[in-house]
Amino acid sequence: MLQSRPLDNAGVSLHEVHDSVNTSHASVWRRMLAFAGPAYLISVGYMDPGNWATDLEAGARFGYKLLWVVVVSNLMAILLQTLSARLGIVTRRDLAQACRAEYPRAMSQALWVLSEIAIVACDLAEVLGAAIGLNLLFKIPLLAGVLLTALDTLLLLWFTRLGIRVIEAFVLSLIAMIAGCFAVEIFWAQPHFSDVMGGLIPRIDAGSLYVAVGILGATVMPHNLYLHSALVQTRRVGNSRKETGDACRFNFIDSVLALNGALLVNAAILILAAAVFFKNHIVVTQIQQAHQFLTPLLGTTMASVLFGLALICSGQSSTLTGTMAGQIVMEGFLHFRMRPWLRRMVTRSLAIVPAALTIAYAGDNASFQLLILSQVVLNIQLPFAVIPLVQFTNDRGRMGEFANNRWVKVLAWAATAVILTLNIGLAWQQTAEWMAGGSLFAAAAAIICAVALLAMLGTMLFWPLVKHRRRGPEPPVAVAVEPDESLTIEPQRYRRILVPLDHSEADRNAIASALSLASAHKAEITLLHVEEGVTSQLFGSLASTAEEQEGLNYLQRVAAKLRESGVDVETLVRYGERPAEEIAKVANELAPDLLVLAAHGHRGWKDLVFGTTIDSVRHRTHIPLLIVRQSGKKRGG
Repeated sequence: MLQSRPLDNAGVSLHEVHDSVNTSHASVWRRMLAFAGPAYLISVGYMDPGNWATDLEAGARFGYKLLWVVVVSNLMAILLQTLSARLGIVTRRDLAQACRAEYPRAMSQALWVLSEIAIVACDLAEVLGAAIGLNLLFKIPLLAGVLLTALDTLLLLWFTRLGIRVIEAFVLSLIAMIAGCFAVEIFWAQPHFSDVMGGLIPRIDAGSLYVAVGILGATVMPHNLYLHSALVQTRRVGNSRKETGDACRFNFIDSVLALNGALLVNAAILILAAAVFFKNHIVVTQIQQAHQFLTPLLGTTMASVLFGLALICSGQSSTLTGTMAGQIVMEGFLHFRMRPWLRRMVTRSLAIVPAALTIAYAGDNASFQLLILSQVVLNIQLPFAVIPLVQFTNDRGRMGEFANNRWVKVLAWAATAVILTLNIGLAWQQTAEWMAGGSLFAAAAAIICAVALLAMLGTMLFWPLVKHRRRGPEPPVAVAVEPDESLTIEPQRYRRILVPLDHSEADRNAIASALSLASAHKAEITLLHVEEGVTSQLFGSLASTAEEQEGLNYLQRVAAKLRESGVDVETLVRYGERPAEEIAKVANELAPDLLVLAAHGHRGWKDLVFGTTIDSVRHRTHIPLLIVRQSGKKRGG
């Protein structure tokens, strides 16, 4: 039996765009297009600058030898992202919300911390990638480029207002640009087909283990598992089993197409590096070298330009999805909601600081190794997202008939085992190197961290058994709210209603709403007009311009009309540069029972030009507000 769905926006993922895309089309192709999109937003994380670093190093150092790791990582990604999408569709909870509901508070908070580390590591790769791209194309110093990446919070703020479909279209256009750039690069490089096919044979050794783990961490990214389970909930899906099954099937198609596109990009980067750099015995220690050598080796300056352009697109396309993932993780684990632009600024600041310090003290060359390190960190965090995901989607009590089949369970646990084995092997190898080199403090710290993380993983693995013994089997959680018998609700009595007017079309609806309430409650209406002209600010009530006189006449005409309706009306005129402050002052002085404000419906850049009176008043007073939208305006203003 399926879980009931949340009844309000308090417990949904990405509430601004939740259930915002209609999927109830008669045509199969239109339905498929309606479901297409979430996996493409996910796929940008599979071709971000971190992937570039690992793929370039793999191809330049080992030729085609690690191409199979890229392919296997992509197959694992398709499997895990499909499970993530299914969890979100069936339970209507994202992975973070499911973890918070399942695990004890201490473990849930520990998972949140690890998730935040993963998101910062991913954002670090985006910061470095965008800065390197700016350096390659416009010769902006790397450190300055890192600091400039903080400005993309403004881009995010603008895009999130346009709806999920616009964001998906924008990201898809960036993906198409990246793919096009590398298609041209591969055509110029002309790799040998037999060598490429030989790279699909699995083989690994101690020298290539670190890069292989980096490829896996760059491909299967933990924050994408949280993100995908939330993004699929932007589609409006019915409650029937057929509708849920159709949604799971269409999202699987979406995942396969999008992630195989990401595979082609990653494979193209590795093949390009193998065909151009490994073939010419050039060791690539930074992305800038790859850009520099492409022109003489391929014989065209456009190769370097396309490389830099694709790198910038890669970094920017990951910016939006990284912010969404951070929002989902914070809200899901902590039930704490932060404004997206502020969330973005905090995350980006945490990524900029280590990047800027590394470049300032270790030089530009350190950026490449910092990129690879960020991907290894991502892979270390991966089991803490994969294990809960596999457990939840295996649980028939949670997923009903959409729980994983036996063969899916085998594949999912096999993928988990591969990830854990690679992580343990890397940790063992790195600790042994530190001990052999005399870095005993680093080795001891690594051992302590490894033991703590393994203990936490063990607890997560056996938690279903522990929970079953402690509490017994639990039925699926319903999100319905039981009525509180002790709660008494008294009807509100209005005696004075304050209505600020600004001599615009928006006043009409505000006045009509106030009149309706005043007539029903026999309340008094106070009409307020704030004069904000320069003359008014200087001379106050002594000012007498034509504009101000017209404002006063308008106020008196409105008051006369209301009095004809049998309502007591008082008028007030205030003078000031900031109307919101004056409205709040009057409201606090008069203490009305209700403050009625008219919303003009503008947003985006108009907010910057005309201001946001409602928000300003709301934060300056504790008076109850009634916000009346101007008729004919679209929602969202």
